[in-house]
Amino acid sequence: MAGEEEGRVWPGDTTDDLPTLVTAYGLGEIHDVRYLAEGLMNRNWRIVTAQGEFALKQIVDVPVPKARRSLRVLQPLAAAGLPVCAPRPSTSGDVVVEVDGRSYCLLAWAAGAHRPGATLEADEAGRLGVLLGEIHQGLAAPEAALPSAVEVPRAKVTRPESALAEADRFLEVVARLEEPSPFDLAAATALNRRKVLITQWAEHRPADEVPRGTVGWTHGDFQHLNLLWQDSVVSAVLDWDRLGVRPYGEEVVRSAQVQFSTGDGRMDLGHVAAFISGYRSVVPISDTDLADAVERLWWKRMTDFWQLQWHYDKDDHGPDHLWASGERLLEWWAGSRDTVRDAFTASS
Repeated sequence: MAGEEEGRVWPGDTTDDLPTLVTAYGLGEIHDVRYLAEGLMNRNWRIVTAQGEFALKQIVDVPVPKARRSLRVLQPLAAAGLPVCAPRPSTSGDVVVEVDGRSYCLLAWAAGAHRPGATLEADEAGRLGVLLGEIHQGLAAPEAALPSAVEVPRAKVTRPESALAEADRFLEVVARLEEPSPFDLAAATALNRRKVLITQWAEHRPADEVPRGTVGWTHGDFQHLNLLWQDSVVSAVLDWDRLGVRPYGEEVVRSAQVQFSTGDGRMDLGHVAAFISGYRSVVPISDTDLADAVERLWWKRMTDFWQLQWHYDKDDHGPDHLWASGERLLEWWAGSRDTVRDAFTASS
């Protein structure tokens, strides 16, 4: 998890909080603290202490009660043999420590490396699908102590008019810039092309907001930046902040798309098929449910501008690199919808 900022402790707030956290977790002497630059949402550090090595995370993207629930479910998953990092409770027994309005959790350190989908062999893609199925089973087990997932969440289907208006909003933002950057100019070109695609495919959007298939508790962001590999095996599934009830089809399809999208704007459909086959060997899911999830994700991507919202609305350029590849993927996907759908349902 190396990056150019690794080794630099994040600005003063955490440096100031560290003595309190050391006491709260009973860590003893601190030998080393290194900031881990990867990750878009939370702040993470590797801490070497008299008690061992840990990952310290500042929780900044989810409410603390939700973070506590997600952390507490990791213990039964670990006991079931799944590769998760169980949280270390504080000396008071809490899995979250709050310091002056900032919230932290401490987890056992897991060795391993992130592996983009292109680096996986087909059998590894299949085993990754098996693991996702086992996680869904583990979350559904009584030991996880999660509420029953009975209500089907709505799946918003963005109206074409709303998506076009959002594209126009960003085009106006770029037009007002006195000195647009290369990113701004490329974004404007892509936005105009996106408007054409939205108009062209508007009649093919999902007909309703009721997703098909079984719902249950899901990880919420099962993809390569939240997976560590060691010796061709997943050593840890990280970042459970988005634990929630969703259609299983939604998570398995999104995971495959994010994991196996390539830099040139395609999906490795062979690896997609292997991943889906692995998942279906553990959790039954019909072709109809998968096809519905594929179409919903396709339209969501078609009408979503989250990278530009970060760039222009939040002044956060972290996801900038995802914008161009995402636009290439949309262009390819729009012309390959049947082929993509077939890859997701090929293992039936």
